[in-house]
Amino acid sequence: MKKKSIKLFLFMGFLLFFTFGFQQTDISNPNVITINNSIYSFLGITGSTKENPKPDILVIPGGHSIGVTLQTKGVLVVGYAPIINEEGKEIFPAKEAGIVVGDTILSVNGKKALSDFQVAQEINKSCQENKKIVVEVQKKKEIQEKIIEPIYCAETQRFRIGLYIRDEAAGVGTLTFIEPETRIFGALGHVITDTDTNNKIEMNNGKILESTIYGIEKGKKGDPGEKIGSFLLESSFLGRITNNSSSGIFGVFDKQINNPFFTKPIPIAWKNEIKTGKATIYTVLKNNNIQEFEVNIEKIMPYRNDNKNMIIKITDPKLLEITGGIVQGMSGSPIVQNGKIVGAITHVFVNDSTRGYGIFIERMLEESGILNQKTALKGSFSLGLKIFLFFLIPKKDLNKYCRRIQRLDYQNFLE
Repeated sequence: MKKKSIKLFLFMGFLLFFTFGFQQTDISNPNVITINNSIYSFLGITGSTKENPKPDILVIPGGHSIGVTLQTKGVLVVGYAPIINEEGKEIFPAKEAGIVVGDTILSVNGKKALSDFQVAQEINKSCQENKKIVVEVQKKKEIQEKIIEPIYCAETQRFRIGLYIRDEAAGVGTLTFIEPETRIFGALGHVITDTDTNNKIEMNNGKILESTIYGIEKGKKGDPGEKIGSFLLESSFLGRITNNSSSGIFGVFDKQINNPFFTKPIPIAWKNEIKTGKATIYTVLKNNNIQEFEVNIEKIMPYRNDNKNMIIKITDPKLLEITGGIVQGMSGSPIVQNGKIVGAITHVFVNDSTRGYGIFIERMLEESGILNQKTALKGSFSLGLKIFLFFLIPKKDLNKYCRRIQRLDYQNFLE
């Protein structure tokens, strides 16, 4: 009992020291961890350097057709709308004040901009009392205040500042994956931009729900086709979007989702496991039925840091007959090779609709936060357990226990 108390006391006393000094990461290679030699010398063990194993991640591939809606943060300026004054001249009050297409209106006279209708009402209401209004706008990352004098529009019988504004975006895409434990999902494989400004939409909130495809506009050279669909009011699943990024949209599912081709989750393929050659994509062409089609991974570009990591060629005769290749709305369609999900379709080549780009699943998982969660969980558990073993296991048996730990993942050890 006394020996156990001493060991426990030593363990508690040196825990802080080992937590900060036990591992060192090689800056040139973040996958390599160097064990602190001074600490090992103190313990009578030789230091070492070894590669940090990647976590085991299982996901359910998507392929589902999804309707996407994004509510903007503020309201987005998408164009100029002329106001005809009493002399018959076109006036653009907001433009003259320095507001340009692509800016985001955050507030009017200190009141938060919630929708295009609310902003229009606030402008008209404020001008009943004052001739000028103060508009807070975001220009990229800079926030400015603009003083504008609205003009009364006889046609609409209200005060206006001469802008077209929008507070939401909507469209159809494809679900890429869902992580069953956290219910985190990823879709599209690229950022959602405004159709008029081509700027990234800074979102306030968003959601995905089930959609149905009732038509296909076949793609041809110079004119990419598209899926034509509508949202299902009684959706079998619903998800809340939390992130609109260059690697896709991500969020959390509120309802369970199923894929008839995958009754169980499958492993992901790290970029060094992906090979050129045959693969399969999953997508919807009619109603909401997922189908599988053959493709060929022609080129792998691991050095690229965007969402164009692979060149994909459609080879399936049926898919080529119906769509002509990759069409709009197919973005996010998962790519599976050798029983692992490798990525998703993201773009189509305008002059060759049979070919396009794909993103690594690794990049999507990193952006979703799943990869960081899994890596941190596995690494911190292993470190803490090894520290504990240093104090409670005799030195002669330590190597045996450490070798056993390396063969166990976090979940298996708990079981």
